[in-house]
Parts: sequence; structure tokens; C-alpha cells
Amino acid sequence: MKLNIDKRHITLSEITNASCIEISNNEEFTKFINHTHDFMMDTIKQGKPIYGITTGYGDAGRNYVNYEDAAKLQTNLFRFHGCGIGVNLSYEVCRYAVICRTISLSKARSGVSLNLLHRLEMLIEKDIIPVIPSQGSVGASGDLTPLSYIAAVVAGEREVYYKGEIKDVMEVYNELNITPYEFEPKEALAIMNGTTIMSAIALKAIQEFEVILDSMESYVSGMFEVLLGDDTPVADFVHDSKPFSGQITSAKNIQNKIQGSKLTHGRDDRYDRFFADNNLNIQDTYSMRCAPQVLGVIRDNLDISKNWVETEINSVNDNPLIDGENKKIYTSGNFYGGYVAHAMDTLKICAANLADLLDKEFALLVDHKFNRGLGENLKLSKEPFFHGFKAMQISLSSLSADVIKNTTAASIHSRPTESLNQDKVSMGTTAANDFAKMMPDLHNMLSIAFIGMAQAVDIRGKDEVSPYLRNIYDEIRTIVEPLLEDRRMDGDIRNIKVLLKDAKFI
Repeated sequence: MKLNIDKRHITLSEITNASCIEISNNEEFTKFINHTHDFMMDTIKQGKPIYGITTGYGDAGRNYVNYEDAAKLQTNLFRFHGCGIGVNLSYEVCRYAVICRTISLSKARSGVSLNLLHRLEMLIEKDIIPVIPSQGSVGASGDLTPLSYIAAVVAGEREVYYKGEIKDVMEVYNELNITPYEFEPKEALAIMNGTTIMSAIALKAIQEFEVILDSMESYVSGMFEVLLGDDTPVADFVHDSKPFSGQITSAKNIQNKIQGSKLTHGRDDRYDRFFADNNLNIQDTYSMRCAPQVLGVIRDNLDISKNWVETEINSVNDNPLIDGENKKIYTSGNFYGGYVAHAMDTLKICAANLADLLDKEFALLVDHKFNRGLGENLKLSKEPFFHGFKAMQISLSSLSADVIKNTTAASIHSRPTESLNQDKVSMGTTAANDFAKMMPDLHNMLSIAFIGMAQAVDIRGKDEVSPYLRNIYDEIRTIVEPLLEDRRMDGDIRNIKVLLKDAKFI
């Protein structure tokens, strides 16, 4: 899908589905951009000091820079911020960052030229994507250091992802006969002084987490089946009585997925069997009975976080802001990434709760004392030297600890920098990176869990389960065989993770 960019609000799905972008050629939009840019340039030429354009940066804002040196100031800005560290962000995140920065600068309040917008458009069109390190930002004044890698690439410096490789950008420019861009006053600052890296990281992680949450509901519904569960906890009456939208949605999803199962039973059945079956508790454990409540909180927080990230991406978050219509310039702090920081800190807690729920449920699945006849560690063989899913459960539990221990809020760890000019910062990029780092662990946890689920279906009988669970079982069994004897299973986990990330279990 070609994403047309002008001043309108753009959704997260539009960004993730965009094959390329196109700067609007609408006359009114062009007029807005040019009008703001022309006002800013006229103001500079009058000799008025404007922060970051004809003054130094941060603590050096008291230093005046002549109009003739303003372009050099922009070049020095992206060069001295070329100190990013850590692993590089993925191609997808870096690509999202270019698109998101273009969206922000297209609101006609940053003072950039149409030429700069078209240069960013060209990077996406020709798939020349800046390589951006993941660390080096405190989230104010925006993502200065990581965003400098976009500014530098525009100007013909540093490295890019191109045709599946990392190459020097000038090598690519020379190949395509592209001339490096020369920044006008404020344009490098406009690229760098914003919240785009944290937003791009958040966007990609949210994409993955949505699939994880949907897949988790599929796993929970399978647990209701293979543990011969009571379906009362997902009944409409229960959740109409506590009408949080996320909880209602999760319960309904689970309810729909167990339709047609011969293994689950209702409230009346359990009451009728109570005196005849001493092994049947009147209620299932909390990790089963409260699953819609646990996942519902996560669903609602995810919706809130998506809304905040989408609003941030559509905001003008550089400094200063240029009001071309009313001919005013505003020095402000929209580069502060607090909304993204708090959204990501909240989703870290949500991810930890999902991991904890999965850990508890998988423990039930493999424990013969609680799994209602599935046997010790889901063993299909009675041989005493066969261990089944014993080590798989240990691995899954260790991953849950890895997720849970990283839930400390990054937003409370503000680090004053730059001679105390940046004395209160958001740490939004750190929070987004923390959340994103949880996704591989959750993928691996669910991969282990679904392999165990397929083993449980083998024990119960494929014909007994719901059509929904049978489809998941069939997907798994195309690449992972039943565990009939002890074998290494790391390759199985990797193979199932591919299906999981491709949304095969939702």
C-alpha cells in the first residue's frame, strides 16, 4: 500500500502496511509547508536569534550563530551525535523510523522544506534505510543520537540497509546517481529533535505483542480442553457482571475457540459429578479460571498504549515549533517522550503478567498431580528412563523469570545530561527497548507451550478436541513429531517460533 502523507492523522496499521510513501502534492498542503518554511527563513535573515538555528544547542543556546554559518551548525549537529552504541535496530524498526519522522515533519510546524520531505520519501521509495544503533538516547531532547543516523544518511554519511546488506551510504548513492542533501537551517535539528526512535521501536514491539496476546488466548483455550476444564469462567454472564472491554473480549475469544470440543464441560455437569468423582474440584485453579481477567487487563492496556504511540507519531515533537500562519515561534518541550515511556513501562508489566500466567499454566499441563490424566511430563512412554517435557518446563520457567525481572520502570530513571539543561528526561527509548527485548523470550515460551499442547492432544485424542485446536495441532505436527523418546528439542522450538511469529496460532 502506498501511504500518502500530508497533515492528516495516520494510523499505526497504515504505517505497518505501507510499501512506500508519497508526499502529498495537494496545493493546500504544499502551501502550508512552504508558508511555514518561508516565514522561518525570513525571520533568520532578519538576524533574530532562534534556538538551534542561529544559536547553539542546549547549554550553548546563549551563543549566537550568523545566518551564513547556520548550515554548518546543522552539519555539526548530526556529526557530533554520531556516537550511538549497542546492537543496531532492525531494518523494520529503522524503516518505520524514517516513515514516522516524515509524518511528524509533514504537519507544517517544523519549518522544513518540501525538498527535505521528498528526500525522506526517496529513502523509503528506493529502500535505502539508515542503520541506527539502539542505545544512546535519554528520550529528551528527543532521540538526538539515534535520529542523527537518519540525518547523516540524508547528507550522505554513515551506513544503510540496502538490498539485504549493510553498506556505506555513499556507495549506494554513487550506484544510483544520488547527490547528498544539503540541509537548510533547522532541518537536521528537525529530524533529530523528536520522539521517533522510541515510537518506531514501540510500534514494532506492539505489532509482535498483539500476535503474542492472540496466540496466548489460543493456548489458554487449548488448556481448557486438554485439562478437561469447566467452561463456566468464560460464560457471558460472568463478564457482563464485570464489564471491562478487554476482559469481555478475551473471554469471548476463548469461548469461541473451544466450540465443538468434546473435552470441556459446563457448570451443571461439574455439580452433578461432584459426589461421584473425588478428584474433581468444584473449581479450576486461578490460572485457568482467571485467565480472561488476566488477559483482559493486558488487552485494555494494549489499546491505550497503541493510542498513545499513534498520537505521538502524529505529533509535532521537535523544538522550536514554527507557526507560519500567525508568524510566531515557540520554544517548547514536545520532544519529551513521556507518553511512549509510560506506555512501554506499562506494557512491560503486561508482558510479565502474560509470561507468569503461561508459566503457571504450563506447570499444570506437565504435572501429573494436576493435569487430569495426561501423565508425568506428558510422557507417551512408560519407560522409567524417559523424561518427556521435564526440561522443556524448566526452560519455559527460566524464560518467564527473564521477562519478569526486567519490569522496572525506565521512566523513573531520569538521568540529567548536557550541563543540566536536559535535567528531566523521559527515558522513553530505554523503556521501548526494554519492552521489545521481551518479545523473543515470549515467542520461545509460547513455542515450548504449544509443542506441549500438541503432545497433550496426542494423549487425549485428536478427534476429541475443538476444530480450532485441531487446526493448531495439525500446523504443529507438520514440522514437529510427537515426543516418543528423549531427544533434543531446541530445533523444534525454533521451527514453531516461525509459525508463531507468522500468526498461525490466532
